[in-house]
Amino acid sequence: MHPLLEAIDALMEVIAPLVAIDGPCAGGKSTLAARLKELYPEAAVYHMDDFFLQPAMRTPERLAEPGGNVDRERFLQEVLLPLTQGAPFTYHAYDCQRDTLTPITAGRAPLNIIEGAYSLHPDLRDYYDLKVFLDVPPDEQIKRILVRNGERMAQRFIREWIPMENAYFDALGVREAADMVLGSSQ
Repeated sequence: MHPLLEAIDALMEVIAPLVAIDGPCAGGKSTLAARLKELYPEAAVYHMDDFFLQPAMRTPERLAEPGGNVDRERFLQEVLLPLTQGAPFTYHAYDCQRDTLTPITAGRAPLNIIEGAYSLHPDLRDYYDLKVFLDVPPDEQIKRILVRNGERMAQRFIREWIPMENAYFDALGVREAADMVLGSSQ
């Protein structure tokens, strides 16, 4: 059995764990979360992309801080704290294409998976029972982005988002804070 599954199974014997999967864009975080959901159908999956920073908050100061381009404060208040309390809750998923917030009702499941870059920000990481960093080599990352997003968007990833993520990983010791560092092929 894979060490990640062993760790999840061990946690599920005693608690309804919160598992965070962080790592670079196109690293396989969403794919891993979907596979875990297949293996653990009772699991709930929460996406950090639903907490992308809204336009009014995208100040130069906020975007300059490592991990500043996600609304971690809202994620903490709307998802993490309610998950730790175990009661049903409603959070608001941000759709950056439409610039809207959509309410979603949720509750603590037997397994709770938070996937996405910035999920292991120091403001959030102490709430998790298992912290996973999913890595991908830079050349493979670019190939995946090209396939997934096309050339025009790939250039934006290369210019903006990858440097922001790398600054976050390095400045805040994200890999080092993880309980497990996995390659995206694992």
